[in-house]
Amino acid sequence: MLVRNDTIAALSTPAGRGAIAIVRLSGGDAHQVAAKLISPWPARAREVSRCVVRDERDDAIIDRALVTRFDAPRSYTGEPMVEVACHGGVAVSSAILEALSRLGIRSAEPGEFTQRAVLNGKLDLLQAEAVADLVDARTHAHRRAAIRQLDGGLTRTLRELRERMLHVEALLAYDIDFPEEDDGPIARETISAAAGEARAGVERLLTTVPLGEIARDGAVVVIAGPPNAGKSSLFNALIGETRAIVTDIPGTTRDAIEARVESGTWPLRLVDTAGLHETSDVVERLGIEVSERHIRDAHVVLVCGETPAALRTALGHVEALGTTPRVAVLTKADVLAANLVAEADELEGVEATVAVSATMREGLDRLLSEVHSVLERYVGDLHPELPVVTRERHRTALRSAQDELDRFLSMWGTRAAPASVAAVHIRSATHSLDELIGSVEVDDVLDRVFRSFCVGK
Repeated sequence: MLVRNDTIAALSTPAGRGAIAIVRLSGGDAHQVAAKLISPWPARAREVSRCVVRDERDDAIIDRALVTRFDAPRSYTGEPMVEVACHGGVAVSSAILEALSRLGIRSAEPGEFTQRAVLNGKLDLLQAEAVADLVDARTHAHRRAAIRQLDGGLTRTLRELRERMLHVEALLAYDIDFPEEDDGPIARETISAAAGEARAGVERLLTTVPLGEIARDGAVVVIAGPPNAGKSSLFNALIGETRAIVTDIPGTTRDAIEARVESGTWPLRLVDTAGLHETSDVVERLGIEVSERHIRDAHVVLVCGETPAALRTALGHVEALGTTPRVAVLTKADVLAANLVAEADELEGVEATVAVSATMREGLDRLLSEVHSVLERYVGDLHPELPVVTRERHRTALRSAQDELDRFLSMWGTRAAPASVAAVHIRSATHSLDELIGSVEVDDVLDRVFRSFCVGK
């Protein structure tokens, strides 16, 4: 992305018909140009004023709007800014943007407002990505993770790790200054321990990667079992609406159906799948293969069956596909004898057994509670204060830092190279964190980050 310092404008709300639209300007000429269209000009910064927006050609009224003026550096971008909250008709915002264009204001590129905030020191690169994550968040967990990152939680953690790496470099400097001695003034074990602590910190962050994936996309919970086992009824009951077709005909569900459920701490991606059974029907076989792929990729599998015997058969099929944690779900519990429910409780190879009735909405809360418990045991605790890695860029940089620290520890522990050579790996690990935070301006990194932003942000 080419960095420019001219004045830019864009619609910062979704295009189309709505109650309100916000047109944003930023740059050195933002106030002077906007003042040609807006009257009266807001007397005080950061206060909303009722104004009239006029066409500069004939003084015709475009709209009556609420206008906020921001002075540098107390603005989102650190530059002079203006935000015009006008009526949300397409013609209104278009007319304002066209008038600004005639006055020499350029249309903003995707993410350009936030990029200017980074370049002007208002945000670091991680906080900028958090802004994009807030805009894109589809789950409450992703929103919470983005807010923590925007507040600097991940940045602070990374800066602490960076300081640990710089400490290792400082210790190494003593060793480099005394090359003639077998052992420098700092014990090798001290340096190894310091580097090990830095590596452990990086590793702790990397352990949050699965949490970040779930926060962003939701934990995949697959509903599996034989045909006509109540899977689709359970799916509909859990999401609170009819999405899956429910009939007495086996094999009604031929493809996977997915829906999101916000329940407790974890966002869930529920997947209703085709019934697992032996078949010679080509179409059914394709549906079963899709079901098996979803089971392999799931975080939790809800194995459904109407009887303990049906559950055992279904569990055998699921177990053959991998080690994904399983919860046995005895469906249609409202019509089952108590002894069958008790028999199902004795099933092995499952995290829990839950009897439910989709029709009577019985056992659903307990089932969701068990799913959350399984996720906490196998994935971790999505703690509100925990910095969570949610982006591939973060993961790549942290793994690079981890690899460099591993190379250093191996080289240092075996005395395979002098301190000056081993120190290069510490420097590379530190550079990975610098690039992650945005302490070093790498053009291709900036381009990758802001390319995914929406226009107007």
